[in-house]
Order: sequence, then structure tokens, then C-alpha cells
Amino acid sequence: MTEAPLVSVERVTRRFDSPPAPAAVDDVSLEIRRGEMVAIVGRSGSGKSTLLQLIGALDEPDAGEISIGGVPLAGLSERERTALRRERLGFVFQSSHLVPTLSIAENVALTAIVAGERRRSWGPRADELLRHLELGTRGRDRPVELSGGERQRVALARALFARPEVLLADEPTGALDTATASRVHTLLRSAVGAGTSSVVIVTHDLETACIADRLIVLRDGRVTADRSFTPPGIGDEEVRAHEERVRRWLAEHR
Repeated sequence: MTEAPLVSVERVTRRFDSPPAPAAVDDVSLEIRRGEMVAIVGRSGSGKSTLLQLIGALDEPDAGEISIGGVPLAGLSERERTALRRERLGFVFQSSHLVPTLSIAENVALTAIVAGERRRSWGPRADELLRHLELGTRGRDRPVELSGGERQRVALARALFARPEVLLADEPTGALDTATASRVHTLLRSAVGAGTSSVVIVTHDLETACIADRLIVLRDGRVTADRSFTPPGIGDEEVRAHEERVRRWLAEHR
């Protein structure tokens, strides 16, 4: 028996203006299965971020259906949607949305703190994630003491902390230098299968798109191309060849 998709989007449309203005997301259908890392790419204004917010139950479509793990979002109350986001989804946005009164480590472990867990239970994992992102000495600092790129790394650590079923990331490396972006890529790849079932990334960055197993292209709110790629090996030549394949494919379909 074929496993049901983890994320199902069926004929979803979202408008912010009345017709004849084009829809931000226009009759989109797609499925994302467990174990997939998907990159949604497209030009600015193509509907990428809107689609991500719809999948994340942060917005509601004007038409169509979205399900997470077989649970239709349309029938949920706001309280149930909040619980689903907290228990099954992780988010990384372009703005970090950190709590200014909490330390960096506390921001990473926010879900555990809200659940009433003591520091001895959440501290080691928060510290481990911060070390991976070269923030191991900043756990006691406050967000105001960090740069924009450092705050973005904290937001990623917070999203990974609870091992969500689906991690949704909107331009997760947009404010990062090359070395840190590479480290974030490694964390995102390692997240799949390590407690997180699927990762969905919105990006316009080629190197970020290249870490995905599958690329979905949006143009004017519609899916215009959808292709799976075999991830490259670890050799530099294989990585460069893979990036060139992705670049050529995107040039044909964007």
C-alpha cells in the first residue's frame, strides 16, 4: 500500500485582491511525502511565501483543501490550528521573531519552556544546536546582542529543536554569509530522518535549492515545473556538476 502524503495541497487558491487581479496562489495542487526535502523556487511575487504560509496553517485559502498528516486544515478551530503548528510544524521566517526578554538558549527551547519542562531536560539539546551553528558561547545573551544573521541562526535552531514533522523555511540563508549558509544547509539535510519527516524551503538562492531532492517552480501563483533530483556525492566535482544541472533546469523553467 502506498503511504499517504505528509502534506497534501489540492486545487488551492488564495487571493488578496478581487478579480481580475491575479491570485497570489492560483489552483495549486501538490503532495509532499515523508523523507522529502523540497525547494519551492520562483521570482519575487510568484506566490512562494504565500503558499508556505498556507501549508503552515498561518493563512487560509479561498478555495481548495490542505491536509497535514491526513488532517484537513479547513475543519480546525483556531485553537486546533495553533496546536497543530506547535506539535507538528516548525517555522523559519525571513524575520527571526525571537522573544527579546528570553536568552538565546531559552528562545531555542521555547516550546519546551511553554510545556513546563525544566532546563535540565531541554538545555543539552539547545546547547548542541547552538554549537552546530557556531553560537555555543551565546546561549545566555539576549537577541538584541546578536547580529541579524545570528538571530536567523537562532530561529533555525528553535525550529529544529522540537523535531517537527514538517519544517517550513522561508529564505533560511538569506541573511547569512557563505560559510554559515553551508552549515545551515548541512543541518537542514541532516534534519530529514532525524525526527523531522520533511523539509520545505522557499528560496531564490541556487545553492540552497541544490540541497533539495525536489524542486517546484512557481510562476504567477501556479506550479509550472516539478522535478526530483538525485542528491550529489560529497566530491567537489560531483557537487559542481549537480549545481550546473539544477541551474540549467531552472533556466528552462523559471
